[in-house]
Amino acid sequence: QVQLVESGGGLVQPGGSLRLSCAASGSIFNVNAMGWYRQAPGKQREWVARITRGGITNYADSVKGRFTISRDNAKNTVYLQMNSLKPEDTAVYYCNADINRYYGDGYLNYWGQGTQVTVSS
Repeated sequence: QVQLVESGGGLVQPGGSLRLSCAASGSIFNVNAMGWYRQAPGKQREWVARITRGGITNYADSVKGRFTISRDNAKNTVYLQMNSLKPEDTAVYYCNADINRYYGDGYLNYWGQGTQVTVSS
């Protein structure tokens, strides 16, 4: 029922920029915190950024000053603006969200299918 769909990935040169989007759809009462993770081949999935429903943000040290997370609650969508991209940013980027499907229930955590970001010259 609940689905997260990422978009905006692609190939970019070092120093370039990309903007990722992730929209939640389906049976949703409320979307709480949302975030982005990434996973490079042969490496563990790592946390990148998080944003609460009220707009409080947190970033991994590796992306601070370069990435900006934002959201549009009316659209149940989270964004990740990525600037000054480096080859080490190359990974599959996954959207993550805590979602209440019904009033009074606790949240469940959902993942998107991922979108490939490749930074290479």
